[in-house]
Amino acid sequence: MTVDQIPIGRFSRIVYLTQKALRLYDRKGLLVSEAKDPITGYRNYTIRQLEAGVRVRILATLGFSLEEMKTVLDGEADDQMVERRLAEVRQEMVRLKSVEEVLSARPSFEELYAMSLSEPVVKAIPAVRVISTREKGSYEEVCHRAIEELMAAVYSSENRQNGVRIVGPVMMLCYDEEYREEDADLELAVPVAGRVGVGEGREVKVLPAVEVVSVLYTGPYYNLTSAYRRIQEYAAAADLTLQGPDRELFYNSPHEVAPEELRTEVQYPILRTA
Repeated sequence: MTVDQIPIGRFSRIVYLTQKALRLYDRKGLLVSEAKDPITGYRNYTIRQLEAGVRVRILATLGFSLEEMKTVLDGEADDQMVERRLAEVRQEMVRLKSVEEVLSARPSFEELYAMSLSEPVVKAIPAVRVISTREKGSYEEVCHRAIEELMAAVYSSENRQNGVRIVGPVMMLCYDEEYREEDADLELAVPVAGRVGVGEGREVKVLPAVEVVSVLYTGPYYNLTSAYRRIQEYAAAADLTLQGPDRELFYNSPHEVAPEELRTEVQYPILRTA
């Protein structure tokens, strides 16, 4: 080992990265050790790699992905990467705040699972005129932003002058056949009456009449899957075929009530065979 070479253990100590992390960054081409002991095969780094090691550690601490880190180290990054990461951090802060509220209100596991579910019912839902927007993304991000944008559109000065009013709960329609974490196909809609001006990215349309299995759920959103389970069990027992898109109707807002008081109706359309 030459004078300017640093064993992986000492390099790890200097740059505050574990040896496991350094081996990963080596395999991914982010921080490749410049020398290896020909006898032992141990990785050795060089003094000029210390700065790169510090940069990798800072990027990792800030939560950038391996791909993003490589882009930065290759000199191909722009400031938009920082803005995107900041937006992700703020979104995560919102999510963690809601988790904190739930855990503070329900300090035991039994309370975490507590919920209120109505008995499933089959009912006919009439056609409804809505202002809506459809896009792909994560559930939390799309719902939060799209609802705010729809509300801002409904309450624009033009629509207020036209006497536009909301005539039903905000709803979300999901068009996916499976759970998609980052690119869910979602439509957010607000039932309205009056001459509505929509703006870019939104439309006024009529959601068709449907027959659904419906369950009213009261509790935090994280346990909403219990309503879907109840609907699935009911449909199986009644020999009903479920078909999308399913609908979630939000009767109140997490900005207005505690998580345990949130009321959501899940409506799953059914297909009747002759």
